[in-house]
This record gives sequence, C-alpha cells and structure tokens, in this order.
Amino acid sequence: MLFFQNQGNSLAERVQQLSEMTMKKSILKFNLSKFKQYIKAPPRNYSIIVMFTAMTPHRQCQICRHANDEFTIVANSFRYSNLFSNKLFFVSIDFDEGPEVFRLLKLNTAPVYMHFPPKGKPKAADTMDIQRVGFSAEAIAKWIGERTDIQIRIFRPPNYSGTVGFALLVVIVAVGLYLRRNNLDFIYNKNLWGFCALFFVTNMTSGQMWNHIRGPPLVHKSPNGNVAYIHGSSQGQFIVETYMVMIMNGAVVLGMILMTEAAARKGDVKKRKILAVIGAVLVALFFSFLLSIFRNKAQGYPYRYVCVLQILFLYTNKFNILKHDDIICKSEKISVISSCFI
Repeated sequence: MLFFQNQGNSLAERVQQLSEMTMKKSILKFNLSKFKQYIKAPPRNYSIIVMFTAMTPHRQCQICRHANDEFTIVANSFRYSNLFSNKLFFVSIDFDEGPEVFRLLKLNTAPVYMHFPPKGKPKAADTMDIQRVGFSAEAIAKWIGERTDIQIRIFRPPNYSGTVGFALLVVIVAVGLYLRRNNLDFIYNKNLWGFCALFFVTNMTSGQMWNHIRGPPLVHKSPNGNVAYIHGSSQGQFIVETYMVMIMNGAVVLGMILMTEAAARKGDVKKRKILAVIGAVLVALFFSFLLSIFRNKAQGYPYRYVCVLQILFLYTNKFNILKHDDIICKSEKISVISSCFI
C-alpha cells in the first residue's frame, strides 16, 4: 500500500509541477533528466506532445523555426482556451540541449512531433507524418485530436501585413488612374489583361496557395550544410521551388505564344521561322525541366522528355512553319503519340 501511495504522490507532484510550469510558459523545454522524470517515468495520467528540434543558429535549420512558430500557436491556443487542463502538456527538446534523448529514440532528423500517451509506449501513429500533412498549426491540432480526443481550436495572432499590402496596392492604383485620368486607353489593352491573366494562372498553378496554407520554408538546409531548393516528395514543396516552377510555366507559355504567332502571321517567312524556332526551344527546354522535377518528386511518372520533342515536331510539321520533308506518315504519328504512354 505504501508503494502505491508513494507512486500516487509522485504522480500528483509531477502533474502539479507541469501545471505550474505551463502557467508560466505554454511550451516547456526539457533535457534528458526532465525527459526521464516527466515522460518516461510511470505512472502517467496525462499526454505530452513533444517537438524535437534544432533551433541553435549554427544548425541552420530554417524549417525548425517555422515548425516552432506553428507549434507555439497550437500550445498557446490550448493554454488560453476553455479546454485547458492538466491532461495535455507541450514540450520542446532541442538537439543541443538533449542529444541523449535523440539517440535514445533513434531520431536523426528535425523537426519531429511525437505524442507520448498516458499508458504504454508511443505507436507509429504517435509520430506526426509532416511529409504528408505538413506542420501547420491546424494540421498539428488535427493530429493531436486524433491521438488524444482533445480538439484544439486554433487562434492565430492577427497579421495585418496582408491588409496593409492590399490597402497600399489600392492607393497606388487609384493614384495611377488619377494621374492618367485623361488617357485611360490602356485599360482596354487586351495584351495587358492577357498578361495579368497569365500571371495569375502561373502564380496559382505553381503552388502559391499551398504555400499560403502550409507555410513551407524558403529552402531546406541539411545538417551537413547542403541546401535543397526542391522538395523530394510530391506531398511538399519549398517557396523557392514555387518560383522556379512559375518561371518555367511562364517560359513554356511564352514559347507556345511565339509558335502560335509564327503560324498565324503573314509576311516575312524568315522572321516566322525565327519565332517558331525560339518558341520550340523554349517549350522543349523548360518543359523538360518541369518533367525532370516532377519525375523526381513523383516516382513512376510515365512521360519522357523524348515524347515532348516528338509531339513538338508533329506540331510544327502540321502548320508547315519549318520546311521539313514529310517523313512521318499518319500511322507513324499515332505510334509516336502512343509511345509516350509506355
């Protein structure tokens, strides 16, 4: 009886200590000793969400800072909500403050979110799959709800940068219209509106909205100092990668416009040839880059770069822009296109 009473007192003391520390700060910083004392030592009647990170500047882990910001939003949302209780605590363990914990759990990457349940050891589902769902505050809260049945409503601090930027844009447009109030013919310029539409489309198809929702890092710096500009999975991307894809999409569109203009124009055949060649080179080159990126991110993608060149040749041959001999018959055209799916 005395043994179980001491265990109960120890549990009550630990819960009280965790509650007192949480009242001061939403996220508790642990090292190896605190990890053993509050997380590993039984019994427990509370869940702990741990973020394993590497925040020191010399680690150069930019994604860790973004992950920490989102984790802080979740912890603060729970701390200042009506659901706050001593059944759930948030903990951060930095690699430089607790390397033994990383070795104990066989962790070699950061950031990592883990749930330590009240009873038993963590299961596979107790480690959040940030490669698949990201690490936004909403995604973390949803994962916590699945593991603990505690539904956290996210309260983000107000961000007025978007409002200020939009207001500034409206002011600039209004001033520009006022200064050119006597000459507003540019409003009816179809090329201007076409450019704006293409910019919007390439901007959205490159993943800007995904960036706005998930908040990915600019680039990824590995522990050995290497910089990755393109995410290795089809479930994620970096901000720089978004700009790269947008530029490539824009170059492909420009190439298609040049080839279309070359086919539709009348006049100097030499200039039409030059436009067609430039357009074909732009499409072939930058679309090959897009295919290479996508094949690396989505293993098993069936299309190959050679198909692009073959279809481009069929396109240019159809409009008689380039004076090639008619060496491809209809049956060969069908076989060329069908080979792209093999």
